[in-house]
This record gives sequence, structure tokens and C-alpha cells, in this order.
Amino acid sequence: MTHQAPSFWQLGWRALWRDLRAGELRLLIVAVALAVGALTAVGFFADRLQGGLQRDARQLIGGDAVVQSDHLPPSSLAAQATALGLRSVTTLSFPTMGRADDAHGGAARLVALKSVAPGYPLRGKLRTALSPDTPDQATDDIPAPGTVWVDAALLDALGLRMGQALLLGDAAFRIDRILVIEPDRGAGFMSFAPRVMLNSVDLPATGLVQPASRVSYRFAVAGEDAAVRRFNRWAETELKKPEVRGMRLESLEGGRPEMQRTLERAEKFLNLVALLAALLSAVAVAIAARGYAARHLDDCAMLRVLGLSQGTMACAYTFQFVTVGLAASAIGVALGFAVHFVFVVLLAGLVDAALPAASIWPVLFGLGMGLTLMLAFGLPPVLQLAQVPPLRVIRRDVGQLKPASLAVLGLGAAGFAALLLAASRDLMLGLIAVGGFAVAVVVFAIASYTAVRLLRASVNEATAPRWLRLATRQLAARPAYAVVQVSALSVGLLALVLLVLLRTDLISSWQKATPPDAPNRFVINIQPEQARAFQASLSDAGVGKFDWYPMIRGRLVAINGRDVVPEDFKTDRAQRLVDREFNLSHSAERPTHNELVGGQWRANEAGAASVEQGLAEELGLKLGDRITFDMAGQRIESRITSLRKVDWGSLRVNFFVLYPVAQMSDVPITYISAFRAPDTAGFDNALVRAYPNITNVDMSSTIAQVQRVLGQVIRAVEFLFGFTLAAGLVVLFAAVTATRSEREREFAVMRAVGAPSRLLRQVQRAELVGVGLLAGFLASLVAVAVGWALARYVFEFAWTASPWVPLGGAVAGAVLALAAGWWGLRSVLRTPVVETLRKAPT
Repeated sequence: MTHQAPSFWQLGWRALWRDLRAGELRLLIVAVALAVGALTAVGFFADRLQGGLQRDARQLIGGDAVVQSDHLPPSSLAAQATALGLRSVTTLSFPTMGRADDAHGGAARLVALKSVAPGYPLRGKLRTALSPDTPDQATDDIPAPGTVWVDAALLDALGLRMGQALLLGDAAFRIDRILVIEPDRGAGFMSFAPRVMLNSVDLPATGLVQPASRVSYRFAVAGEDAAVRRFNRWAETELKKPEVRGMRLESLEGGRPEMQRTLERAEKFLNLVALLAALLSAVAVAIAARGYAARHLDDCAMLRVLGLSQGTMACAYTFQFVTVGLAASAIGVALGFAVHFVFVVLLAGLVDAALPAASIWPVLFGLGMGLTLMLAFGLPPVLQLAQVPPLRVIRRDVGQLKPASLAVLGLGAAGFAALLLAASRDLMLGLIAVGGFAVAVVVFAIASYTAVRLLRASVNEATAPRWLRLATRQLAARPAYAVVQVSALSVGLLALVLLVLLRTDLISSWQKATPPDAPNRFVINIQPEQARAFQASLSDAGVGKFDWYPMIRGRLVAINGRDVVPEDFKTDRAQRLVDREFNLSHSAERPTHNELVGGQWRANEAGAASVEQGLAEELGLKLGDRITFDMAGQRIESRITSLRKVDWGSLRVNFFVLYPVAQMSDVPITYISAFRAPDTAGFDNALVRAYPNITNVDMSSTIAQVQRVLGQVIRAVEFLFGFTLAAGLVVLFAAVTATRSEREREFAVMRAVGAPSRLLRQVQRAELVGVGLLAGFLASLVAVAVGWALARYVFEFAWTASPWVPLGGAVAGAVLALAAGWWGLRSVLRTPVVETLRKAPT
């Protein structure tokens, strides 16, 4: 009777079930699940967030398409919209001073006035409340004639209550409702002021809009998608005509840029942490798979003796690892899906909790990433089991595992790196993280091999303690194992040290961009004759530190002696910059919050100008170019001598163009000041009464919101740190236990010739501490370099690591290696000598 050989899938299924019960695959499953969980958690969150932005895009700009203008939109816009069957509405907004009447204190406050007409908003919903303490409700109404809706903060600022009068220009209006949500509010400078909304029929009575007034008009349309697309094409053609100035089509990017920027930066942090978890998991999978293959050499040799073909064996192990990869990936996807809800909770207020459902893409990406991890780093050493010769049954010194070919490793690593770059959603972030780790592995291997050679040469066999001599011999006798162990341990510690640096330094640098003591008041239109008195008023109120700069209105009229017009530039932004007036300034000293990125700043250099880097790039300006500004009818030419990097989100006074001189006496100027207001009650009202012509912008609520957002993002990043921390510990455990069988044999031989257990424990501890110190030191050095690159090129922070980082990393590496070694190698000295030697190669 003949027995049919089992098929590869039957053999693979049996082996899979046996290995699962024996715990052989536990480390592989955990590593893959952690990597997939971290990546898909961020993937689900980003996917739903993008879907929400696309869903709400029309609400964020107040319509399906919006034409923004600095003058009354032409009637042709409304005519075209009507012809296409689109609904339309025009709104206008501008800053002005709102005030209480004298009977209620006469307080004044800068407000962002918005005039709306019936039908507003075309998309989204206004939400209002009857008082600051009552729940808000959605409404289709607009303010009734003679009434206004206001932000709740305005009531506190002016000391008013619901139903009382708010004075705007020449008219008074009854405060009827609290404005809670305005879908198209945006984030312009004046949007930080309290909003006041009134009916468009009331605007003429205020007398606020005059021929020279600076008013922003928004013409919005809504309707069928096809009609909107036709309107957009028509509007783009119209706006390109030479006679059309000061008009542009508005996109989502102009809706809430401050939230988009914060979300983008948060996503970068989350992506970085997820990338670290995936990179660590790749190392853990490679180490664990090699250990798995080493433990199954004898079993495979016996199967070869029994007649199993190499092809069947290879297919069986491929089936087993693909199945494990799919199962571990599915676990990781489920884990990531659950974790992404935590991100939504932690970022509540920054993102809408009612986000749309995620697409299938994060699921497919997670499964693909898990399979790539398993096939690229786990399968190559396992497939060598199919090549084990039957002779190993009687000669266990043959058929040992060989290093995987460079072609196989390179192909797998390239595929994995490509997936990580796609997952990063930021090329620079992906290149620094993936490239940094790739370079780090090479550096670790070279440095560890050199260290082992130096250690062997520096230990004196005659005078060194016995435990040190034996530990040195152990490392020097198998340098390849030492290099693998130190390199793997260094990679794990690299991620852990980088996480610590991120939390303590990079995130702190982010918070310093908007520190708690940042200026919360911006005062403009201070006249020259008021300068000394205004500064004295600030000092008397206890304001000891404030920004103070002159402001000059100017229009760019020539570059290198050639007159310029908007049509000379290709981009819409460049055309708008040339078509507008700039706020210019002068100062002999460079502002400390402006980084010099080109040229030199020489105090009081006549005929010089310093230009903001972004403006120079947009207009094609370079060092040495001559720029001419028209300042109140005077053409003033200067040569660009320096370029500055300006952080426009820093809540500090910044300018596109600065002249490095102390005085410019021939041009009309006003002053701008930024400072942190004292907590004294009535400070703002007293300032406005003393200087009624100034415009005082209160940024307190904005700064509080930014700080709250930063706190939320940091909590989300720290939560995801748990994944990377777990992956790092898995790598440490895998690296330390990778040479367990070799240690067992070596210690068994020493125990057989009489070495006491106390001496062997000393040898083991010395080896672990030495490996941990070296790995921690190398990891810290590379972490500092990678952290600096991330800070400079991805997160754009000025960052310098502490010189104590390498020392701290070395100590931490020794402690973690010792702890992992105690846990993973505690059975080495307990295994009977006879059992260990029986398994050793003959």
C-alpha cells in the first residue's frame, strides 16, 4: 500500500498550527501587527479627515465657487450665474470700530463687520444662540433690519447685554443674537476680531463705506456641479483680462488655512511615529524569522530524509508565512481602526467628530504593508530551510543558514521603502526617516565591527578579570553575531532615543513658536506725535517688553530700473502682490525672530533693503537686485542686500521688506506695536480713549486656541508613541535573544569543564552591558543627526541637541539590554549541560 505525500498547503497548515501552539510565531505576529496598526491608525484618520475636508469644502468657502474682490463685483458675474441657473449672493466685510453708547460705558472695540443679503449662506448653516448661556441652533435666517448678530466675546469687551445698542458709524443696532458658527468665516487677520453681522439694507445708514474704503467683497454661487464648472471656466477667463484688477477665484486653501496648517503638521508628527514603528518592526521580523529558521533546521533535514521535495517544502513555508502575514495584518488593521477613533477624540474641536466613513484604501494598504514586511524580511531566511541537505540528520555541522543574497534583501527593502515613502505623505519626511535608518544600519555595522576589534586588542589577558577576558573572547570569537546584535540593538534604541528627543525638544520647539507670553495685542495707526506718549502709557501699565516698528505704505513699481505691472508675472499670487500696497518698515537692528538666510545685514547701510525669502522667490528677486517702491508719491530705489526667513504664524510683527536704517525722514509713517497686555481691568478701553485714532486688535482668544490645538496634537502623538515603544522593545528582545542557541552551547561547554554559574552570570552581564553601551552611544549620535534633519527640513524648527544625549543614550542602552537579556536569556544557565551538548553540531 502506497501513501500519497501531503500537499504543500496541508503540510503548511499543519506546521502553522503546530508553531502557533508552540509560540514560535508570536514575535513575528506581534511585530507585523504593531507596524500595520500604527500605519493604518494614521491612515484611517488621514483618510477620513481628507474626506471631511472635501465634503465641507463648499461650506468653508460659503458656496460652490466664490469670486473675491476689493471692489464691488461687476454685474456680469450675477448675469452669468443667473444664465447658468445658479443661486448667488454677495457679502462684504471690513474692519471698523464698534462701541457702546455713553450710558453703558462708551467702550470701543475693533470688530470685523460683515454685511449679508437674503440667501446667505449658500452652503453650510449659520448657528446662533439667543444669549451666551443658551444652546445654539442652526438657522436659515439673517439679521433682521435694525439688528445685529455678534460674537459673545464682544459683549464682554464692551460691557453690553443682549437687546442693548451697538453703535456702528452713524447708526445704532439692537444686539439680537449670539453668532456661534459662521461656515465661511476664514482666517484673515481681521477674522481674529469679534464678528458683527448685519443686514445689507442697513449698511448705507452706517456711513462706513466710502469711495476710498478698503472693503472685501465675496460673490458666491451654488448649484449643479456642471453649471458651477462652466461658471468657473468663464470666471477664470474673465479674471485674466488686463482691465480686471483685484479679483480672484477663491479655493478651499483660503478657507481655514490656520487649521489646515496645524492639521498638516500634526499629521507629519503622527506619520513620523508610525514610520518609526514600521522600521523597527521590519528589523524585528528579520531577526525573529532567522531565529525561527535556525530552530527548524533539524526538522527540515528529517523531512528531506523522508523524501519530501524541496519545492513542496518551499511552497509549504511560503503558504505558512503568507497566512501568518495576512492574519497579523488583519489584526493590525483592526487595531489601527480602533486606535484612529482615539485620534478623533484627542483632536476634538480641531476636527469634526462627524467625519465621513473611511474608504477601503487604508485596509488594502495595511494588508499590503504587512505582507511586504513578512515576505521581504521574514521569508528569505525561512526559504533556506528547503535547501537543508538530508546529511544534516547525522552531521549537524552542515546545512547552516547562510546570509540572504544582497539581491533578495535589496529588492525586499526597496519595496518596503517605497511603501513607507507612500505612507509618509511627505517626501522629505519619508526620505529622512527611511534614508536615515538605512544609513544608520551601515554605520552601526561598521562601527560595531571596529569596536569589537579594538576591544579584543585592548583587553590585557594577563591582568584583566576572568569575567572580562571570557566576555571579550565570546564577542571576538563570533564577530558576525556581535555586529548583527549591536546593529539590531542600535536600530531599536535609535527609534527610542529619537522619540525622547521628539517629545522633549522638537515638540517644545513647536510650542515655543507660540509661547504663553506671546504678544496678544496688535496696535496699528499710532501717529508719530503719539509715539513717546504711547510707549509711556505701556510702561505705566506694566508692559515692559513690546515690539515697536514704523509702518510705511508702499507699492512695488520697478525691479532693476524696469517698471513692473501684474501681467509681468505668471502666478496669481505674484500678480496680487504687485497690484497691492505693502506695509514696509525700517530698523537698524535685524528683528531677532527673523532668520537671515542670505546676504548680510549691515546696520544703517544706505540704499539697502532686506526682503522676505518667500516674497523673493515668488517675484524672482535675488541678492543685488534693485527694487523701487512708490511711497506717497516718492519713488525710492534700494538694493537687496539680505534675505530673511519669516514665520508668519509666530504672532510677532513681521514685514516683507525692511530697510536696515534707523531713520527714514522723507516718507510718511505710522507705528505698529505688539505686546502682552496686563491683566488690569479696563486697560484696552483706557488705551482707546487716550488714543482714539488707533486700531487695537485683541489676539488673546487666538493664542489660547493655538495653545489648545498644540496640546491636543501632542497628546495624539504621545498616544501613538506607545506603538513605537512596543516595537522598540520587541526589537530589543529579538536582538538580545538572537544568539541564544550559541550562548547555550558556549556556556554548556564552560559548565562542563567546571566554570561556576556565578562566573558565567558575570560574563553574560558584562557582554550585555558592553553591547548595550555601544549600541546606545551609536544610536544617540545618529538620533541627534536625524532629529536635526527633521527639525530643520520637515518641521522647520531651530534645534540643538543637548551634549548629554550620547551619554544618556549609552546608559539607557546598557540598562535596557541588561533587562531584555535577563528576561530573554534567563533559561540559558538553567538548561542541563547534557541536553545542550546533545543538540550541538558534531
